[in-house]
Amino acid sequence: MPELKCLYIVPTPIGNLEDITPRALRVLEAVILIACEDTRHSRRLLDHYHIHSPTTSYHEHNKVSKVGVILSALERGDVALISDAGMPGISDPGYELIRAALEAGAQVEALPGPNAAITALAASGLSAGGFIFLGFPPRKAGKLREFFEGCALRTETLILYESPNRLVETLQAAFETLGDRQAAVALELTKMFEEIRRGTLTELSGYYQGTPPRGEVTIIIAGNRTSPCTP
Repeated sequence: MPELKCLYIVPTPIGNLEDITPRALRVLEAVILIACEDTRHSRRLLDHYHIHSPTTSYHEHNKVSKVGVILSALERGDVALISDAGMPGISDPGYELIRAALEAGAQVEALPGPNAAITALAASGLSAGGFIFLGFPPRKAGKLREFFEGCALRTETLILYESPNRLVETLQAAFETLGDRQAAVALELTKMFEEIRRGTLTELSGYYQGTPPRGEVTIIIAGNRTSPCTP
């Protein structure tokens, strides 16, 4: 079997197109193929920077069939993996491709760059001394409550993603399970209508009650500060 080249994990802007590094642009221009979560979405970024590397879609619904295609491309040259926004492999199917590339003997290299979870944490005003990223919580009410019950004693700041139409339900479930902790909701980070609202869980759920917000949502929740082991 031919020696595989490098799979580059390239983070892309979470909103503002200026939030990409010169190195990321150089890699995207040099690779023989860019695996995109949505090629139509990524085309806006690539066209903006006049990048003409070939693209292929790689997402939740075609990941099984596309892994072989991308591994074959790695026999011929370097490939870049990008998501619609932020760091590939974080709460998206990029993880499976990265594992497959490693198992096939490819080099894997991650470039630093934009990430909604860390950006929201930094702006939240809550402790970043210790934190845990939880991805998307369960959708069903019972599972959602169990999810937060499992976090109740954690002293780290909690970070999670959520869809706009489930924001209030998730904030209320967090309050019912964790108590009225300090929290922050970050919407549309780095975009024109960015909003970061801070307060207690009940204050935030009350504010967003009614019409759901628009855009990507990151929730930051303070960790347990009642444990005698808390620093």
